[in-house]
Amino acid sequence: MTTRTATRNRSTRETQISLTLNLDGTGVSDISTGVGFLDHMLELLTKHALLDLTVQAKGDLHVDDHHTVEDVGIVLGEALDMALGDRSGIRRYGWCLLPMDEAMARVALDLGGRPYLVYEIDHPATHIKDFDLQLLEEFWRAFSTQARMNLHIAQLYGKDVHHAHEAVFKGVAKALDAAKQRDERVKGVPSSKDLI
Repeated sequence: MTTRTATRNRSTRETQISLTLNLDGTGVSDISTGVGFLDHMLELLTKHALLDLTVQAKGDLHVDDHHTVEDVGIVLGEALDMALGDRSGIRRYGWCLLPMDEAMARVALDLGGRPYLVYEIDHPATHIKDFDLQLLEEFWRAFSTQARMNLHIAQLYGKDVHHAHEAVFKGVAKALDAAKQRDERVKGVPSSKDLI
């Protein structure tokens, strides 16, 4: 059985990021981006998708969080794409309806090689402390594009803004865990085109 791991680095004038991903992990993470809310959400993603993830990022946080959040999404997507290889033998699709106390998120994804993001958030809040929640859409867009993933996120309802976004990250985690699973019934690439 091949090891599904990847290490990616990105260095620009705005960010320096080093990331290591193991698709077949146990939920162990070591994450430091300088953006506390993002760190917390990535730890949840790691734990519930049963990934092992190390992220060290330094960005121009004196400007704002935008470049760091988006670039972490880019690098994580690149690592997922690399770790999946040609995607032979995987289930490909995953979905989850995820409750978080009073909040609910619905997530569906396809690791079929065609990037697309649908992002619908019901909660009207724009910030958690000083973190701009609009940046999460940029994160998910960067992640899904680089991972070559079709990702549909709908945060359906919920009064607490933290719960609303936590439900999304956990929902993506569970859907990703299902989609990345190897299935012995799947012979080769799970596509009628024989290529993803």
